[in-house]
Amino acid sequence: MNIFKQITANNIIIKEYKFIKELAMEAYLIENEGILKLDDINFGDVNVLDAEIALKQGRAGKDGRIDILAKYGSEYLAIVELKLNEINEDSLTQLKDYLNKKEQILEMNNEYWDNENETPKWIGVLVGTSINSELQNKLIQGYKYNDIPIAGITLKRYRTESN
Repeated sequence: MNIFKQITANNIIIKEYKFIKELAMEAYLIENEGILKLDDINFGDVNVLDAEIALKQGRAGKDGRIDILAKYGSEYLAIVELKLNEINEDSLTQLKDYLNKKEQILEMNNEYWDNENETPKWIGVLVGTSINSELQNKLIQGYKYNDIPIAGITLKRYRTESN
């Protein structure tokens, strides 16, 4: 997985422009799905398939909601969990809960995965404005949950003084 930060602003004053709601972050990622690119080999070709997918018993005995479902290439489906602030162990626990119920997603809509001969490989992606250092170290070392790789993305957006 890659770790990178990029910003270009030649003689332009910029200010952080925080996402007010998780739905705003979700909409931003849907409109700019390339931000979810994780590498150039397996996770470079990304397509957002759906958002706000309800899961029965998705969270420790209660219903849950997947923020974004994405597809990486022709092999992987991804559950993307968004946080307005820091991603941490609690965020990871929530993502694990959703990954435990991933089969519900395929049962709900067969258009998410159209290859009847193969089951999808899965990946979990956490997105937030920052990342807890312990979780960051865990992900850098190649953390997997039940053989499912977990990735993290930090996302901040900025605007100029004139918007």
